[in-house]
Amino acid sequence: MITGQPIACFQPFIDTATGRIAGIEALGRLRDEQGQLHSVGPLFNDPAQSADSLRQLDRLIRDDALSRLHLAPQDWFLSLNMSPRWISSLTPGAPLPSLEQLQRHGVTAQRIVFEITELGGDIQRLSEVVRRYREAGARIAIDDFGAGYSQLDRVLALQPDILKLDMRLFQAAARGGPSSDVVRALAQMAEKTGCWIIAEGVETEAELHFALECGARYVQGFLFARAEPDFFAADSFVNAFAVLRDRYVLAKVAERARLMVLRRKLAALMSALQRWTLNELPGSELNELARPEEYPWLLRFYQCDRHGTQLTPNLEWRNGTWQADSRYVGHNWSWRPYFYHLLAEGWEERRLILSTTYRDATSNQYCLTAGQFFDAGQRLLLIDIDAAGL
Repeated sequence: MITGQPIACFQPFIDTATGRIAGIEALGRLRDEQGQLHSVGPLFNDPAQSADSLRQLDRLIRDDALSRLHLAPQDWFLSLNMSPRWISSLTPGAPLPSLEQLQRHGVTAQRIVFEITELGGDIQRLSEVVRRYREAGARIAIDDFGAGYSQLDRVLALQPDILKLDMRLFQAAARGGPSSDVVRALAQMAEKTGCWIIAEGVETEAELHFALECGARYVQGFLFARAEPDFFAADSFVNAFAVLRDRYVLAKVAERARLMVLRRKLAALMSALQRWTLNELPGSELNELARPEEYPWLLRFYQCDRHGTQLTPNLEWRNGTWQADSRYVGHNWSWRPYFYHLLAEGWEERRLILSTTYRDATSNQYCLTAGQFFDAGQRLLLIDIDAAGL
């Protein structure tokens, strides 16, 4: 049994370009006799609740949100959660209850984002309903993106306008590790398909920084506001967001400054190693040229020909001396992104090229690779760097 007064509370989406509120998500609450608000989320996960009572509760909450949307700025959008299970139960071709609700409340569909939740439902029926929403002028979001592999099928079938990153995955990714690689890849995929990213569950400054790094268009979470029954002023978070954004930019500037220092050290090391190679100096000279205390991030170096085939063993610092690992001699690395970048950017000018960070499949380390052509462009010296050590 569902007790209490159903109402909508509103959690804002902060536009990362302006710091202003761009829209709100309607979240269901029940007000008890003491005036306390309780989330309806547990009810929708309770198998004892009938589908009809939950559907009725959802429509009452949506009615409340739509009836008050006229009090919000006209340029705000309203995000409404839609269950695929309920969409699948609709009679094909019948009027859509959600669009009828918009008409009753005089709300244009252009102000609405229908947020598809959960992983269930018939994808063909869902695609048909989404098409009708879009024809009416509404936008489509997929919630909890990244929470399940079937979401990829859903993206291809529904072609959403917005992807909301799964909150648990996003928060884990902000702490670093493999999850961060996954979320960055998802963000890149969203960008390539023309979707806007919403980072949900932003609760700390570190999570905001990661959201900005992933190119999130909007952020949502307790760092700014919880869901409230009343609307916030559109510029409520502009000043706070500006401070946080400036700190993020300063951190990135400092990161670039460290990278410039690294590049200068790499250039000196690259020059010294090329001289060591061309002059065929003894291995004992390496201890002076590439001292581990001066280059603590240096993992290994090796040479390739201009076609990407490795010519020399990897030279690595192990057990207090430089040691050769010949396992990769003859392997061709031309398919790796850093190599064809070198061919494109470093061949003519013979300048040092530094790759982006990647996870090395052999050592499972985060690395960067620096490369520079030498010996009249016939050979390429490559230096692998421990990115975690920077």
